[in-house]
Amino acid sequence: MTQQGAVLQGYNNELVKCIEDLCIQKEELNKQIQQAEEEKNKLQHEIQVLKDQLDCVCENLAQKVASRNELDKILAETEAAYMKILDSSRTLLNVLKKEVGSLKHTPKLKTN
Repeated sequence: MTQQGAVLQGYNNELVKCIEDLCIQKEELNKQIQQAEEEKNKLQHEIQVLKDQLDCVCENLAQKVASRNELDKILAETEAAYMKILDSSRTLLNVLKKEVGSLKHTPKLKTN
């Protein structure tokens, strides 16, 4: 019976060793989980910061595009008005040339 007690004691020692090893593994795994959660939280924070920056850039971009579109409209209207001025100037010049040309063909008045 003493021999069976020794065998049982050996099994018990081995079982206690296995339980201790499992506890060590659990502690290590808990450390890894904690590190992973910290990394996850850090990355989520960085994502939020980047999302906020992206939102700001998108809003700024939308304002600039709206300003550019308004400038395009103003430029188009200004160019159209300028073309009308050029056309009117050309017409005025042609009329003036005809008038000057007709003056050359009129007889000169005699002065006494």
